This record gives sequence, structure tokens and C-alpha cells, in this order.
Amino acid sequence: MTAYPGFAPPPDDLGAVRSVLAEPTAPTLPLHKLAPEAALRRLELAVVRRLEGFLHGDHQGLLPGPGSEASDAREYVPGQDDVRKIDWAVTARTTVPHVRDTIADRELEVWALLDVTPSMNWGTEGVTKRDLGIAAIATIGFLSQKMGDRFGGLVMRPDAIKRLPARSGRTALYGLLRRMLTEPIVPDHTTGPFSLAEGIEQLARTERRRGMRLVVSDFLTAGDYELDPNVPPDWERAMRHLAIRNQVLAVEVVDSHEASFPDVGDLLIRDPETNFERYVNTSDDAARARMDAAAAAQRERIRVSLRRAGVAHIQLRTDRDWVHDIARFVLSYRRKAAMLHQPPQGVSK
Repeated sequence: MTAYPGFAPPPDDLGAVRSVLAEPTAPTLPLHKLAPEAALRRLELAVVRRLEGFLHGDHQGLLPGPGSEASDAREYVPGQDDVRKIDWAVTARTTVPHVRDTIADRELEVWALLDVTPSMNWGTEGVTKRDLGIAAIATIGFLSQKMGDRFGGLVMRPDAIKRLPARSGRTALYGLLRRMLTEPIVPDHTTGPFSLAEGIEQLARTERRRGMRLVVSDFLTAGDYELDPNVPPDWERAMRHLAIRNQVLAVEVVDSHEASFPDVGDLLIRDPETNFERYVNTSDDAARARMDAAAAAQRERIRVSLRRAGVAHIQLRTDRDWVHDIARFVLSYRRKAAMLHQPPQGVSK
């Protein structure tokens, strides 16, 4: 009788590697490691869209009112205008008393749509794509914290969309992040009526007040194998609709081994959202090159579609420091935000 060597059981602290061996059952990042606040204090996310709201805040509003942003000058109306608002420079030039109106400062309302479909449970570098998306929401949330600003979220599962109400303050933001982290993991092959396109449409339909919108996903649609960038994915129209009234930031989360396949011999490739399964010999250089080229074409199609929709786009990878990537994006975003978020012709900014 042949004796086979014994193998020790796998360790308990596998982290995100468990998402490769089996479906994850718990978050791979603790709450306190989502976003180091000390590294974000000097950064500020540019907000170029005019906002509407009820509270006094730090952002330019749509209508005139009490605020610090100067607007047009008009003739002084005795008995109605405050003499302290007289613009003496215009009055001196025209010899007629003029007052300067101001634009009301409003609060910013940020809503984040988090995709937690089964394809987001993958991760090979110590963190799953799902938890990396939550870390991105945490980082953007800390960057957008100002007076009166509120942060809310939608968690999109294939079978339901959970709404987390928008609240202001750092404590409320931590509560929202904790609820996202503890959201039950969606099992593989879970089906339902909600795709990314429906989730974005619901975000645009239910949250009507102008503000900033985050869409956090891998932007992979089950059964969509198209690689031609000229063929728009089904979520592009919804993203374009969302960007008409809001400033939109698309956060694409990618695992490193989705973009570059490793040489590990025969590998079973399985789609967690469909029944597709296939063995691939990753030691074959030609096969691995074809897979890498298809993955690059897939990501290029996503990039082109987001650009056509007129939204800002940042790609985060599980093998890189997401705080550093977001900080670099924020610094470059200030220069191009106003041009990127120009609304369609005839639509008020």
C-alpha cells in the first residue's frame, strides 16, 4: 500500500487569497485602515457644479442669496437693499448707486453607488475588489467633508438595492462605511433584476438634488463579451443621464491578475455571475498573450465609454496604494474638472 505524504491545513489568516480558493465570507479590510485621515488633510476634491440645497455650506449655489460669491451688480433700490451691499467701484463709474448681489453658498450632497455583485468578490493581493471600492468611498468621503455636507450610499446587489440615508459628520460617514463592510457577501451565481445600468438609473431617479455621485464598480456586465470600444455597454446611457445634473466620478476597481494572467500552468477560469467555465494552460505564452490582450481591450472599452459619458474616471488596483492613486488623481483633477463637467448644450450648470 502506497503511503501518501500528509499536508497541513491552510492557515486561517489567508486574507483576500480566500477569494481565489473559495467565496469570501468576511471583509478583508478593517474599518480603521480604509483611509488614513492624516494623509488627506491637505487635499480637497474640486466641486465645479452649482448646487441646490437648504443649508449654508461652502459650495457655490444656483440662485442669488446670502453668501460670499459675488454675482451681478444692479441699481440700488431705496428701502429694499442694504446700503452695506453698495458696490462703490461700480457706483463711481456709473454715478448711479449700485449693489452687488451674491450667490448663496450651499451644502454638497454626495451619493455613492457600490456594486457588490459576485464579480467584486475577487482579490489576489490582500484585498478584494469589493473592499477596495469601500476604501475608495471612504477616501472620497473624507476629502468631501465640509460644513453641512452630507454623504449617503446605495449598495447594489443583483436581487436588491439597499439605501443608506445621507447624513453629515464624520461619525455618520464611519457608520455608513461600517454598514457597507458588514453587508453580507453575495454568493456566486446570485441572480436578480438589478444590473449596473439599473443601479445607476435608480441613483439618478431617487436622488434628485444636484451634487456629487460616485459609481464604484468593476464595470463588468455578466454575459457581455464585447471588446469593440465603438459598441457602448448597457450602462453608458445611464451614466450619461446621471452626469447631466451631477458631478460624477467613476471608480473602476481592478485586480492585478485580471489584467495580467500569471504563469501557473492549467487554470480553471470561472465566471462567478454565469455558468461559464474553461480550463486554460497559462504556461502557453501565446494563450496568455491572447488573454492579456482581451483584458486590455475590455478595460479600454470601459475607459472610452466613461469618457463618452462625460464623467471623471479613476482606476484603482488591488496591488497598489489606493490613497496615493486617489491623491494623485485629485491633484490633476483640479485642472480639468471644469472642462470635463461642462453640461450638454442648453442644460444649466
